[in-house]
Amino acid sequence: MSRALHPFEELVELDAEAVRSWCARSLDALGREREEIDAINVYPVADGDTGTNLYLTAEAAHQAVEAVFAASAPTPDTAETVRAMAHGALLGARGNSGTILSQLLRGMAGVLADGCDGDHLARALGEAASAARRAVAHPVEGTILTVASAAAGACAAGGGLVDVARNAHDGARTALAATSGQLDVLARAGVVDAGGRGLVTVLGALLETVTGQTPPPVTGTRVAPAPPEDCPAGDGPAYEVIYLLEAGDEAVELLRSRLDALGESLVVVGGDGLWNVHVHVDDAGAAVEAGVEAGRPHRIRITHFAADSAAASARAERAQRAVVAVVPGEGLAGLCAEAGATTVRTLPGEQPAGDELLDAIRRAHAREVVLLPNDTDLRQAAAAAAERARAEGIRVALIPTRAAVQGIAALAVHEPHRRFDEDVVAMTAAAGATRYAELAVAERQSFTSAGVCQAGDVLGLIEGDVAVIGTDLTETARTVLDRMLSAGGELVTLVVADDTPPGLAPDLEAHVRRGYLAVDTTTYHAGAGAPPLLIGVE
Repeated sequence: MSRALHPFEELVELDAEAVRSWCARSLDALGREREEIDAINVYPVADGDTGTNLYLTAEAAHQAVEAVFAASAPTPDTAETVRAMAHGALLGARGNSGTILSQLLRGMAGVLADGCDGDHLARALGEAASAARRAVAHPVEGTILTVASAAAGACAAGGGLVDVARNAHDGARTALAATSGQLDVLARAGVVDAGGRGLVTVLGALLETVTGQTPPPVTGTRVAPAPPEDCPAGDGPAYEVIYLLEAGDEAVELLRSRLDALGESLVVVGGDGLWNVHVHVDDAGAAVEAGVEAGRPHRIRITHFAADSAAASARAERAQRAVVAVVPGEGLAGLCAEAGATTVRTLPGEQPAGDELLDAIRRAHAREVVLLPNDTDLRQAAAAAAERARAEGIRVALIPTRAAVQGIAALAVHEPHRRFDEDVVAMTAAAGATRYAELAVAERQSFTSAGVCQAGDVLGLIEGDVAVIGTDLTETARTVLDRMLSAGGELVTLVVADDTPPGLAPDLEAHVRRGYLAVDTTTYHAGAGAPPLLIGVE
């Protein structure tokens, strides 16, 4: 529950309850204004999701604060609350602006943990603006960074809590109105910066918390567009890559250099061994591999930007239908994204949480969503995410795909112009007609349904059960294929990972051609982070 204030009650300190109220009010305000902020999003990528990303980041901060209150009796102290707010935002940061917002909150938390009067708030906003600029590889004026700096500058003299909050909000509003004249892309579109617009909303929620009065609405987010220029803006990178990273400071500095050379819009926030990494690149696999070399990346999210960014930025309404697919490996993520799906990446032994699935459903920005979990163990989390999405007014159909090859089969017959029910039936039938297998390497001695395996043995799993134990990857794969094709089949799908021997797929394709004349074979590359081999037989 958020702190309830009398309309004329004003605070002199941001205690734990006030921080809790600020989080709740920020979430409510961003929820109301999310679509408006999405609609003016043209920088750094015109993908229309800045409002959604800020909302999801604020939601993560709010949930972390609520968890601290639920675990504390009677009430947590302010330092614990502001640290929870910042940590939650770091874990749940989405997109460029959401990642920067998480660093702003982290910068504030470091100061507010020592005191919560007006002078501390002023210093906190100053540290937040500085920390956010340090986190961005190449700061650009006319963005959320500009608005944050203006807010900090407007209240730098300190004073009472109310005066500081009001001055910060006023300074941010003034700076926001000027952003359209600082970036050509904003001027051409006739809008102010979407990230800065969201920050004004968050500071407005802070002002409302300390005064009990609703700040005036933000106006003038759309301005007269600049005359069209002869030279169109160049195309940007194809993918947005975001992941949490467990790594030391020195490794992160090297990572910054590598990612800066790979792409743009690089933001690395966090500290104390945990970081949130955001970058736009053409080679998503290289960005993930850089994280693997630096430490332990997880919660990896790869988003394929729309080919026509101008059309995407103009998109004001939800699409009619979308597909959300959970896939291992950035190669499959790219494949599914090119087919129009919103993807959620998985790593071996690390499944996405229900919140990540719900986030993907929201990012799909559609009235109707087909959800492909592609893993038996994800059924419950996927069902819970679908139910929560339905409560938000999104029509969701969960197809119980148990493997990535079933998801590929379903996506292959997806037809967005069909009636929703007919499309779901066709996709379900295609997935159900696909038998699946996986090759894995045993990590330790264990008992299986095919006998005892030793560490290093190659395991052939058919429909989730160990059916073959071998010592050679190619030979085991042939045996698995023969067992699956003994029941018939028309199409074999092979999905190979980066670390799979390069001759494996050609060998298996030749094996099918020699022994099964009426069976076609297609091969996909899963990239890094996927099992050595996935097999589908339709």
